[in-house]
Amino acid sequence: MKTGSFDTKVRLQIYQHFVETGHTPTMSEIANVLACKLKDVQTAYRGLAEKRCLVLQANDEILMAEPFSAVPTPFQVQVGDRSWWANCIWDALGIPAMLKQDARIVTACGDCNESMHVFVKDGQLHESSGVVHILVPAKHWWDDIVFA
Repeated sequence: MKTGSFDTKVRLQIYQHFVETGHTPTMSEIANVLACKLKDVQTAYRGLAEKRCLVLQANDEILMAEPFSAVPTPFQVQVGDRSWWANCIWDALGIPAMLKQDARIVTACGDCNESMHVFVKDGQLHESSGVVHILVPAKHWWDDIVFA
């Protein structure tokens, strides 16, 4: 199997797992589903990280598979009885767009920490007010994507 083809299978399985379970798949879970060696999945993870498709932790497990976060953040996206963590408000808006579902985003003001709820209905923002502040210019996001 070509590396690119395998990397694509791994990436699709990562997203399928996130969507279906609401949590991050481990390399072992991906290897089990794809019936392959753990080392092959680790190599695919590293390749996907080099292409900026994933952000990995020090142990090569997933930290980010945009728009999903492996760890709790101030951006929780709720669709029905399911929920996911997003890395930022931009990613939080990306989850309902990706799923083509209405959503409620539970977050807080970055200035005063006041609770905020953002609603997405039919692909549009509804019943929400506020300002999105993006501190780091987009061209510098990958200088330190975790901070950005």
